[in-house]
Amino acid sequence: MSDTALAIMVRYPEKGKIKTRLARSIGKDATLRLYQAFLCDLAQRFAGWTYDVHWAYTPAEHDFAAFVATLVPEYAGQMSVFPQQGPDLGTRLYQVFHTLQVRQFCRTIVIGSDSPQISRATILQAEQALDIADVVLGPAEDGGYYLIAMHEPHEVFSGIPMSTEAVLQMTIEKAEAQGLSVHLLEPLFDVDEQPDLIRLAELLQQDSSLAPYTATCLAEMKKEYVL
Repeated sequence: MSDTALAIMVRYPEKGKIKTRLARSIGKDATLRLYQAFLCDLAQRFAGWTYDVHWAYTPAEHDFAAFVATLVPEYAGQMSVFPQQGPDLGTRLYQVFHTLQVRQFCRTIVIGSDSPQISRATILQAEQALDIADVVLGPAEDGGYYLIAMHEPHEVFSGIPMSTEAVLQMTIEKAEAQGLSVHLLEPLFDVDEQPDLIRLAELLQQDSSLAPYTATCLAEMKKEYVL
């Protein structure tokens, strides 16, 4: 068991309930297939690797453990799943850090599920940055963040309007107001709308190994003229 937890914030893949902005452009069926490919890439990349992997899922009523077992059957028993808790994203993020602190992890790295191209190197950089910083953030190009890492659950979430371009800056300000040091990783884009998806498709055409399941899914979608 590692002293570092890698938590992935996910929504159970259910038609019409995931990535609704993207679905308006490419349809609910294609969006469901694509999101399942995102999760498969993340599971294959991080399962059985350096860190203990934890899936923090919503909605709570779904059997996410059974779904994960279909992605990486050989590692399913080595990963934990637990439902997100709280009425809003900020509260749920805080609760993930709290849950993993209770489980005796010294470092927790939390990522979303909207950047299937996120690399192992980025996770390693986040862990190393915790040697010099209290809060590590991976800036998303839309003004949010794709990664947040801390030793303990500092309250850097409340009062921040999530899913806006002010999220990153307000989080930095909230951390610094508490005397916490902040380290920023390299920016990364996440996939929320069709232009992001086109950008990801172009990236994976150059190097499909960044997210092979997603690359295959996008190639099939292109044949069907969805993109």
